[in-house]
Amino acid sequence: MEKKQYERPLIKPLNNGLMNKFGTRTEYTAITNIDGKNVKELLKEFGSPLFVMSERKIRDNIRSAKRVFETRYPKVQFAWSYKTNYLNAVCKVFHQEGSWAEVVSRFEYEKAVNNGVPTNKIIFNGPDKTDDDLVLSIKNDSLIHIDHLDELYRLIELSGEMHKKPRVAIRVNMDTGIYPMWDRFGFNYENGQAWDAINKIIASDKLNLVGLHCHIGTYMLAASAYGIAAAKLAELAISIKKRYNQNISYIDMGGGFASKNTLKGATHLGVDSVPEISEFAEAISSSLLNAGFDNAELPYLYLETGRALVDDAGFLLGTVISNKRLSDGRRATILDFGVNILFTSFWYDHKISPAQEFSFNTEDCVLYGPLCMNIDVIRENVSLPPLNNGDNVVVHYVGAYNITQSMQFITLRPSVVMIDLKGDAHVIREKESVSDVEKNERIIDHLEKFKL
Repeated sequence: MEKKQYERPLIKPLNNGLMNKFGTRTEYTAITNIDGKNVKELLKEFGSPLFVMSERKIRDNIRSAKRVFETRYPKVQFAWSYKTNYLNAVCKVFHQEGSWAEVVSRFEYEKAVNNGVPTNKIIFNGPDKTDDDLVLSIKNDSLIHIDHLDELYRLIELSGEMHKKPRVAIRVNMDTGIYPMWDRFGFNYENGQAWDAINKIIASDKLNLVGLHCHIGTYMLAASAYGIAAAKLAELAISIKKRYNQNISYIDMGGGFASKNTLKGATHLGVDSVPEISEFAEAISSSLLNAGFDNAELPYLYLETGRALVDDAGFLLGTVISNKRLSDGRRATILDFGVNILFTSFWYDHKISPAQEFSFNTEDCVLYGPLCMNIDVIRENVSLPPLNNGDNVVVHYVGAYNITQSMQFITLRPSVVMIDLKGDAHVIREKESVSDVEKNERIIDHLEKFKL
């Protein structure tokens, strides 16, 4: 009988809660402070609702991620994903920690430049780059990740006119065992689209192919999928070396690592089911190191991780407006923030904590926002103590996408503060006013006056 290969045991903690004489306790304890700042004092000073970002948590996250990857692979470079949270204060924390900038629009590109990121350390992704965007990127020696053939042909034409050879990569989509596939972006690996694009780039002699890029999905729960993707990109890189004697200097694995939020319909809490970043690092680094590269020609590993590095550094503080009973008897609590500023409540069951001490008497309830629309539901079902008018709550893990996707629908967007390493709170985006929203509006002359 063949001896089975030894596998080390893996112990993973589960946080399913404790029992008490009232039954399974509420998942939550009161959160009265964030990084040493009292929640109620923050709301009193800056207003409710209020986004709070923790500088300490951001720095801890990026330092931990860098350590995890750099101990497994010798050449690693992070690039901060601007679409995840593009507030300048947040971006600059990541840049201070050594992250480049990854952008998907001219808007984000200009923010990165204004934040002081060297243009040759900006990665320009996305399918919608105009000719002006491409010309600017070529002039600035930014890395251009090509998404489709039309963009490729325009780049060849523009680089010929400018007599400059821009640094480019192609985005590759592929089957990694995760469905549905993200195959609307980039060139497919399995059907030969990727090789077709590579051959066109090298034959043109107008572009400098320096990298390969993929972004296989979002909120990914299978680290093994990244191992498959890394192996396929490595195979492409090695084949390019064999066929054209040209080295690929970097492989960009994109982002998509899950944060600790809990997806709607999940059977386990996110803190129990989401892979640790070390699992992603292990899968990616092993694939690259075992692919067959000469040690002297190992490509850099670029990572555009966003959500997993900032989600748990953001909180939303709010206030209870009222309580009522629905027609079916359920308790409903109305809060002063809605889905217009907590967009991710459409796909997450966010953890909601009272901001004041409470007893163990809890009740299942629905949490609604203040918007005049029936879909303004923050949590469809959550066990919480009775909350009264004026009580406060803390919503966890909101640092990713909520600020960039929030909108002025019915209510204005709130202030955002960052608590620094000394425990001081600073406004990093002011609360909006009516004049902020109306400043770009124009009235036609004949609409100026009316009589009711």
